[in-house]
Amino acid sequence: MDTERTDLLAAVAKHRAFLRQTLEGVSDADAGRRTTVSELCLGGIVKHVADTEATWRTFIERGADAFPAWDDPEAFQRRLDTFRMGPGDTVESVLDAYAEVAQRTDELVGSLPSLDAVHPLPEAPWFEQGAGWSARRVLLHILAETAQHAGHADIVREALDGAKTMG
Repeated sequence: MDTERTDLLAAVAKHRAFLRQTLEGVSDADAGRRTTVSELCLGGIVKHVADTEATWRTFIERGADAFPAWDDPEAFQRRLDTFRMGPGDTVESVLDAYAEVAQRTDELVGSLPSLDAVHPLPEAPWFEQGAGWSARRVLLHILAETAQHAGHADIVREALDGAKTMG
């Protein structure tokens, strides 16, 4: 792999590790506990980040059809559900699913002929009309999303039991 891909994947891996670290030593029940006024819980944050990364990876492969219609109520509910630990979710299952998503993303990035390939973004109020993103831009978005949510998880973890994972 070229230096750019290696550097991008190393940066994403660093923030994935910070996020995963927030669940170290946490029980399945505590992984689903809300510790702030938000809806966020540790397990749900990891599920959301995994789902988001998987969707964007599919965007790199197939384009805008990776995303459901923004105004589809069932798709919106499925998205909300990624922020919660569901019945049967465990810390182990959530982390395993996230590791699988990460591995598939890393393999895709390593196999792409170019990071310059662009797909048009789907129609949605939060995307610029007619814009497209390259694989590189998507990877930078995954990096930013992962880092942002790792910070959220750090706050949730600190409120849960006082543990600090990033400081």
